[in-house]
Amino acid sequence: MAIDADRRPDCRVIELFWQWRLQMRSDERAIREVHTTWIDAVNAGDLVRLLALMANDVVFLNPGQAPFGRDGFPVGFSAAHQQSRIRCISELEEVVIVGEVAYTLCRDSLSVTPRAGGEATELAGHRITIYRKQPDGRWLLARDANTLSPLAS
Repeated sequence: MAIDADRRPDCRVIELFWQWRLQMRSDERAIREVHTTWIDAVNAGDLVRLLALMANDVVFLNPGQAPFGRDGFPVGFSAAHQQSRIRCISELEEVVIVGEVAYTLCRDSLSVTPRAGGEATELAGHRITIYRKQPDGRWLLARDANTLSPLAS
């Protein structure tokens, strides 16, 4: 069966589609790596690494707290790690990319054990994180909101 020349698919369109698909896979992989690096840095208490993964205008939304940005992050993070051992487990449930913006939805479990001794507090909930792609191709955390709350004993 011959293909009518007027109905043949444009090879350039197909090529562009596959380039887009490959870029999406590359971007998803990069976002998953940022997510993993973020969790590893939280568990290690590595503030320098966390700051390197944040956009300058980042905003964090945590239950019971006013929104805060990059300037407010170090004080709270450092204080929490000085007072407690923190262990976070995060399971990505969804990664969505739309152009230069992406979001992830994950399920987090957090164990906070006082360094002075005592019972650990267990928290769990969901987190949505919005990332923005930078001109150099890196994905940085731009917004982060969680629903972490203590687990019933």
